[in-house]
Amino acid sequence: MLLFLTQACGHSPATTHRLIVLGVDGMDPGFLERHWDALPNLAALRRQGDFHRLGTTIPPQSPVAWSTFITGMDPGGHGVFDFVHRNPATMEPFSSMAETEEPAYNLSIGPYRIPLSSGHVRLLRQGTAFWQILEDRGVPSTVIRIPNNFPPLQSRARTLAGMGTPDLRGTSGTFTFYTDDTSEVTHDVFSGGQIVRVRLQNGQVVLPIAGPPNSLRKDRAATSVELTVDVDPQQPAGRFRIGSHVFLLNEGEWSGWIRADFVFIPGLRSARGMFRVYAKQFHPVLQLYVSPVNLDPAAPELPLSTPDSYGRQIAQAIGPFYTQGIAEDTAVYRAGYFDLQEYLAQSRLVAEDQSAILRHAFSEFRTGLFFFYFSTLDQNSHMLWGKHEGELLKSYQSVDREIGWVAARAGPATIMVMSDHGFTRFDRAVHLNSWLRSEGFLGFDDPAITAGGDGFAHVDWSKTQAYAMGLNGLYVNLRGREKNGTVADGTARAEVLRRISERLLALRDPRDGATVVDAVYEPRKVFHGENLEFAPDLIVGYAAGYRASWQTALGAAPEPILEDNRDAWIGDHCVDPRQVPGSLLANRPIRVSDPNLADLTVTILAEFGIPAGREMHGRPVFR
Repeated sequence: MLLFLTQACGHSPATTHRLIVLGVDGMDPGFLERHWDALPNLAALRRQGDFHRLGTTIPPQSPVAWSTFITGMDPGGHGVFDFVHRNPATMEPFSSMAETEEPAYNLSIGPYRIPLSSGHVRLLRQGTAFWQILEDRGVPSTVIRIPNNFPPLQSRARTLAGMGTPDLRGTSGTFTFYTDDTSEVTHDVFSGGQIVRVRLQNGQVVLPIAGPPNSLRKDRAATSVELTVDVDPQQPAGRFRIGSHVFLLNEGEWSGWIRADFVFIPGLRSARGMFRVYAKQFHPVLQLYVSPVNLDPAAPELPLSTPDSYGRQIAQAIGPFYTQGIAEDTAVYRAGYFDLQEYLAQSRLVAEDQSAILRHAFSEFRTGLFFFYFSTLDQNSHMLWGKHEGELLKSYQSVDREIGWVAARAGPATIMVMSDHGFTRFDRAVHLNSWLRSEGFLGFDDPAITAGGDGFAHVDWSKTQAYAMGLNGLYVNLRGREKNGTVADGTARAEVLRRISERLLALRDPRDGATVVDAVYEPRKVFHGENLEFAPDLIVGYAAGYRASWQTALGAAPEPILEDNRDAWIGDHCVDPRQVPGSLLANRPIRVSDPNLADLTVTILAEFGIPAGREMHGRPVFR
């Protein structure tokens, strides 16, 4: 009779179950344990069900970890090994998450290049996402802002892209800071922004807001719009005008979203974007911040959701929102143009957007899977870890309130709260290429040269056996693979790896004798799968307190080998994975004592009676 009624109502047992998965990037289990009393909703979930440390990936970087959670495969299967990969044929770095392919055919008309075929953005992660498997088995899914899903995979699920989504300029986020301070000059900042010196004349200044490069022009000249500012001569306030839109800001005030059209061909083609303005100061010096130009979810220039209308539907319900994949602007704080409180105020704007999206999306959730991703805890931990515990606790409490809001409306659903990794301090930066040079593995064409910011410009590849790129990767200069390879595959390669591994594990900080590297992993021995093309030859698992320098990520080799981290980025997780486990909480008992990210993928499928694929490496965690 139950079977008959189920079939007659048009449902299967799978589609009547509700599973809610809340992904909190960077939620650290040790921090939770120190603050249970201040996190009542997470503590209640722990009492009702269970709490465990959650094994993360090698290396514990967000694109790698979330790709494992999405597919149930380790990096050998999904092919993501770092934020940064390298092309061995050119020795150029590229993003591990997505690539843009230009149109194959174009028509030239004067300065313009008119595409006759379409270009597109391609997701580089391999493997099948769990929501694709669920949808194929008739389980409806909503997946909001999961990282490394840009452009969003085509499926019948309702999805909204997250980490990896660029700004309109095609970058991961480029702010602009305008000032008439005579001590400043126009320049780019390393963290990801531009300082623009402007001149105030008769109380007015015109700010050029940079847009995307004009892909229809042969020279790809940058597009821009003009934002006119009239500064009140007496009061700390200003009037802003762009086109017919006018708004007022007092000092210390944020604008709402300002839409702008960046013209490619006048009257024919433009690109819609949106930005926010922060009036830091009007007198005695003008200081104005303009956010990265985000894609407008109401009229996105790039795919943001599945179906295409879903992002527009959210925007219609709640208004415009941050679409940039990592929207908390750590770059302007790291550059010194925001103080800590200004940075935290901007991160709260991002959190408010996420809260509004959560409430709208969850209000439409009926059965199947609901996944939602919170980013702000991770970005704030990078800025606050180990130094501003009270401020970081406020961020945890904000997420705790959101989890409580969901739990109060979940009904008889399974709830799982998870994070991709935890955190540790970042005290000392390791210039890994400088160490390789000192050990004789990397050669320079001039021994006196220090390659500070120009990557491999001065490397003598004929004298190089190995080099570093990315935040954890180390590569052999392999003959037949690298552009100017010197090391033969087989015994010679194995010997280089052995010597490097032994010496890295023996590396000590000359300041206090501390261990710098806890573990060294060889991907071809620890990973499974057929997508090892861009895998490093070694993955360096740094000890707590140490991490590859920002210069190492792009192949540079400044002096010295180790130096104090003086950046505002004071917490990190790109270390040995045993140092930074994630967190797992659920409203049901967890049957495995050592759960890991791949287990969660299998668990999601098992909740709906779907067996794991042979390429997956996990176990169901629930009893």
